[in-house]
Amino acid sequence: MSTLPPHRLDLAGHRRRNGVVPWVAYHGDGGRDRLIEAVEAAGLRGRGGGGFPTAVKLRAARARRSIVVANGCEGDPLSQKDAVLLALSPHLVLDGLQLAAHAIGATEAVLCVHAGSPVLPSVAAALAERDDRVPVRVAEVPQRYVASEETALVHYLTAGDARPLGKWPRPAERGVRGRPTLVDNVDTLAQLALVVLLGPQHYRAARTDLVTVTGAVRRPGVVEVAPGASIAATLAAAGGEAEPVQAVLVGGYGGTWTSDLRGGLSGIAAVYVLPARACGPAYTAGVLAFLAAESARQCGPCMFGLPAIAADFAELVRGGPSATRLAHRIPLLTGRGACAHPDGAARLAASALRTFDADVAAHLAGGRCRVLEGVA
Repeated sequence: MSTLPPHRLDLAGHRRRNGVVPWVAYHGDGGRDRLIEAVEAAGLRGRGGGGFPTAVKLRAARARRSIVVANGCEGDPLSQKDAVLLALSPHLVLDGLQLAAHAIGATEAVLCVHAGSPVLPSVAAALAERDDRVPVRVAEVPQRYVASEETALVHYLTAGDARPLGKWPRPAERGVRGRPTLVDNVDTLAQLALVVLLGPQHYRAARTDLVTVTGAVRRPGVVEVAPGASIAATLAAAGGEAEPVQAVLVGGYGGTWTSDLRGGLSGIAAVYVLPARACGPAYTAGVLAFLAAESARQCGPCMFGLPAIAADFAELVRGGPSATRLAHRIPLLTGRGACAHPDGAARLAASALRTFDADVAAHLAGGRCRVLEGVA
């Protein structure tokens, strides 16, 4: 089964390819129970990076006057799958959004994308073709990395401020305007629609996962792979290595560096392939500088910890004695932020020190690793 069509589908094309949602099977409260049970039987988990069981989230947000929010912001620069999905198959996402709204009893639905997103015309055209039970409005969210975090979306839709609110209470308890809110990634919602259209058993046998692959591959872009695919299989789906590879970054900017292609994917469904001719510590220093600049600046780990680690990595690349400070500072970020932003930066930095240990040692010894020795 392929989730992505070869070209954009209008409503008629979507229904020819995927079918029509069998609403008659899900009438009434008993129908809502059957819908959530189907999602549970399919083993559907969130596709936004957290991997949380979708059925659990549906049950938690089920309440009168609840709200469902489709997260299509995709704040990580290495991920493009949600944008491609909204551009090519917007009706699959909207079917899933309506099903999620029905499952939790929502009276309002919001589709969030970044302001000025190129998918806006596709979404607008799709909404104009539909006559859905729960009205859907589109919200354009500021183009910031942390703005796509679920509590940041809740905060923005409530107060116009796209900064994370903290870990408690969760949106299902107190979300947009204080109402129980389900926040799900648009890819998750598209998969929810496929669960209903195909049936849980067929879905489990036929599903694929969307992954963005960039860097040193022959066909960079969004690929479809089998669940549990190895990194090597994912690169093969993108045409294979375009040149010798040094390491891969799995899970986006808050992910993990590794040189072992036998392992699987984790976190955000994105893989960046670093060529052997590039400097891993230098690339990491650039990412950490970006993450520090994109923080919400509302808690200590973001205000002080991220800039300190970014500065230490930049100093390391220049040959400064920062390895000891990094080893001390990185653990201090983990688990202490209002959101998971500092955790991702700490994970990235720690994995870079392990994966590029020889280059780190060369930088500390003389300011240049083997890659940069010939650079003027």
